[in-house]
Amino acid sequence: MALYLVTGAAGFIGSSLCRTLLAQGERVRGLDNFATGKPENIAAFRSQIDFREASLLDEAALKDACAGVDYILHQAAIPSVPKSVLDPVTSHRANIEGTLNVLMAAREAKVKRVVYAASSSAYGETPVLPKREDMAASPISPYAVQKLCGEQYMTSFYRVYGLETVSLRYFNVFGPYQDPTSMYSGVLAKFCTAMLRGETPTIYGDGEQSRDFTFIDNTVSANLLAATAPAAHVAGRMFNCATGQRYTLNQTVEILRGITGYTGKVNYEPARKGDIKDSLADISAAEKAMGYKVLVGFEEGLKRTVEWYKSAVVVAQKA
Repeated sequence: MALYLVTGAAGFIGSSLCRTLLAQGERVRGLDNFATGKPENIAAFRSQIDFREASLLDEAALKDACAGVDYILHQAAIPSVPKSVLDPVTSHRANIEGTLNVLMAAREAKVKRVVYAASSSAYGETPVLPKREDMAASPISPYAVQKLCGEQYMTSFYRVYGLETVSLRYFNVFGPYQDPTSMYSGVLAKFCTAMLRGETPTIYGDGEQSRDFTFIDNTVSANLLAATAPAAHVAGRMFNCATGQRYTLNQTVEILRGITGYTGKVNYEPARKGDIKDSLADISAAEKAMGYKVLVGFEEGLKRTVEWYKSAVVVAQKA
């Protein structure tokens, strides 16, 4: 059994990784300061992992957490474009300084590999679709800049220090355990819960913006493949983590109407600063290098997500 350190373990993606690793019989150490993660996300398995409540900015705690670790799945961040626009300094500290601290601690502990949660926002508003890893980055928001900087640090630590790193550019991850009440949450979580409650969902813009929505099981699979794939295929590289399909927000609303039975209206608000118009990934590099494949498609993922929200407290209790 390998020992995995999951940073951001109490978050949406981090907790999903922990559950899968435990199910596969791996040893898990989790790190989170609950700035955006939630204790309830790990409540069911907290006793089964070595959990540390600490910030990435606490270098001593991070050093201790990395001791004896084989693989780090670095998910911890302030994962929000709007938040980075409102408060770029705080998100800079978490997303850039925190990531550098992870790399320093990993290098000292002689960790085998660090897998980094990068972001498709690094591509920016380039008109060419699909997005390929060899395209020039053109980040718009402070968040996109921060996540791109993290990628560069990953590559640098591989080239300079020989620390194996892999960056995964996430494309709009969604699924169970994503908190719709958080300002950091994705649009699908908000759509699902609003419709289930009979409330009016809000779209920022005209709804014709498109996204490569990626169900959480695909993201978890990509992380585990990236951690264990042959170094010659993946070390020091960045890969798209997506499905290779895109849907507009208007299309998504119509699909969700069919799943939830919602018949009400949709509220349209002005587009938000920092948001891009369209996003679609070319996933062929990940398929070739690490055997990545889409396990769950968009519509099936939506059905599973809606079923989970139906039983979640957040739906039962209106805000």
